[in-house]
Amino acid sequence: MEKRNSNNSRGNPRKSKKQYLRFSEQKVLSLHERTFLSNNELLSLITGIKDYTITQNILNSTDNSLRNLSLLSPLELIQYKGIGHSKAMAIAASFELSKRLAEERSLKLTSIKNSMDIKDFMTGIFTGVPHEEFHIIYLNHGHRIIRSVKHTQGGINQTTVDVRLIIRTALTYNSTVIVLSHNHPSGNVNPSNEDIKITQTIKNAAKIMDITVLDHVIITDNAYYSFADEGIL
Repeated sequence: MEKRNSNNSRGNPRKSKKQYLRFSEQKVLSLHERTFLSNNELLSLITGIKDYTITQNILNSTDNSLRNLSLLSPLELIQYKGIGHSKAMAIAASFELSKRLAEERSLKLTSIKNSMDIKDFMTGIFTGVPHEEFHIIYLNHGHRIIRSVKHTQGGINQTTVDVRLIIRTALTYNSTVIVLSHNHPSGNVNPSNEDIKITQTIKNAAKIMDITVLDHVIITDNAYYSFADEGIL
């Protein structure tokens, strides 16, 4: 009987692993050299899955949207072929690191000069949030950031946004300038009628207490809308 060659790569898992490690090292080198890798290649690196068709199927199921993929829980991820608990946790951890990086960048901002600063500050906070949240940035007279507070979660309307609480909090922090911001997970950056209405309500209430509403900025994954820049504040 002919003996099986122990050096056959198909029958030698150790050699196969070494081949994959060499493949991975080449991809990591490409990252280091700032070569642009596809989302599929990056997902393959994160999970250790060598078969690109498996990782591409995962991306296809989320409409090739990294945001949609980031919203999947580990329990949902393990439903995919080739994804076990450890691979699901690796995917979830990579998105969590990305979110923390965005938050870290936000924390470097100490003052607000324009709508771009507001966008940069809030993007880290809203990254990966699947629902609407309404936040207030409390500033001093010199527009230095005192504190950022999440006031509501869910839809934006007069019943969910407590105007009195916003003003009371501003007085507690001795804040004379406030910035309003909320996200639109739908991706539609334009303000709704309710967004415009509640902005004016807060502005009018703040004015009575000599508090200025500097801006209201709506954040989506790829864009932002500034009430001040658009001249509707």
